[in-house]
Amino acid sequence: MKSTLFAILFLVIISIQPGYSFENSKVHVMRIDGSINPAVASMITESIETAREERSELLIIQINTPGGLLTSTRAIVSDILESEIPIAVFVSPSGSSATSAGVFITLAGHIAAMSPGTNMGAAHPVGMGGDVDTVMIEKALSDASAFIRTIAEHRDRNVEWAEKAVRQSLSVTESEAMRDNIIDLIANDVADLLTQLHGQEIQTKRETRVLNTENAEIVILEMNWQQRFLNLISDPNIVYILMMIGFAGIMFEIYNPGAIFPGVIGVISLILAFYSLHTLPVNYAGIALIIFAVILFLLEIKVTSYGVLTIGGIISLLLGSIMLIDPDSALEYARISWTVIIPVTFFITAFFVFAISLGIRAQLRKPATGNEGIIGAYGEALEVLEPTGEVRVWGERWFAESVSGKLKKGERVKVVGVDNMKLKVEKAE
Repeated sequence: MKSTLFAILFLVIISIQPGYSFENSKVHVMRIDGSINPAVASMITESIETAREERSELLIIQINTPGGLLTSTRAIVSDILESEIPIAVFVSPSGSSATSAGVFITLAGHIAAMSPGTNMGAAHPVGMGGDVDTVMIEKALSDASAFIRTIAEHRDRNVEWAEKAVRQSLSVTESEAMRDNIIDLIANDVADLLTQLHGQEIQTKRETRVLNTENAEIVILEMNWQQRFLNLISDPNIVYILMMIGFAGIMFEIYNPGAIFPGVIGVISLILAFYSLHTLPVNYAGIALIIFAVILFLLEIKVTSYGVLTIGGIISLLLGSIMLIDPDSALEYARISWTVIIPVTFFITAFFVFAISLGIRAQLRKPATGNEGIIGAYGEALEVLEPTGEVRVWGERWFAESVSGKLKKGERVKVVGVDNMKLKVEKAE
């Protein structure tokens, strides 16, 4: 009887202790499919916290990325290295790659894994060719090399290859990475990865854990709507389009007052664009050229240049678009596609020409109100004009003077001038 009571008491005690549960263990899985940016960094931070709170056995970061921002990469690596729960960075599915910033993130994981048919490497900072200052090149290269060496040493991975991935843009397949102690295992998919990891010991920031991933419940983590939105507008191509829409909308409103909608959309687009630009390696010369192009387009309406200002604006807009994102920032993978630059430049040029033509037509249009606006209007004589009397024009009674002799009551008249508040009229043909 006593032994039974002790057994029940023991089961109750261990059931309320952290780390003991009769339920299936949980494994959280999140996916990175695109560039590394602040939205992705925010999602990883949130995923690690969620996995910790729900006592997850493991967090799997399934990755397929061409690279990304250095600031975001450092934040992600720091979160992974400081994590209290095991994190597996899994380059998957087949055909995926962990390039540039993806190499740093993969090497930082407690477990680094790849699927068959994937590759990893080419972490050399982009924009290192051409006439870039050699001192700045060496500084960026040394910083990136030290960063990746620190990660590889911390995880006891191939430090020599990691440095060559940065300095020589080396890339490896999954089999080469396994052979050279760059990753820990090759798995076909998440289920295969969990099977291979079951029972393995993982040293986290605070403790050594034995993974229990057999029959684990898989919980998929996804971006919330805010992160998805920020991820979308962090794309350099989207930022560029938003900025162009912003300039176009505001300029349209300036030269066609009262439209309201273009101005509102323009301001919102510019605010979103400038918010996103602070997360990207922006070249301020590019922004200056784009603003200068807008100024040239607007001057075309005031200055008779026979198209010279418009041509200058097109050239300035094109050069500014090319230079907008600085390609000389270490580890950055941010550039504007030519398939976006050319159509947007053409569209913005056509839009400004259209908006300016509307402005010119508005300036040349005959006034519709005031003293000048009433000239040419037709009306009716309300009494005999010999030569003065009252007429009705625009549904209003006016004192008028006939400049074509006597006019009979009811005759149709035409306004030919205004003298203070007295109309000059003549008999209408």
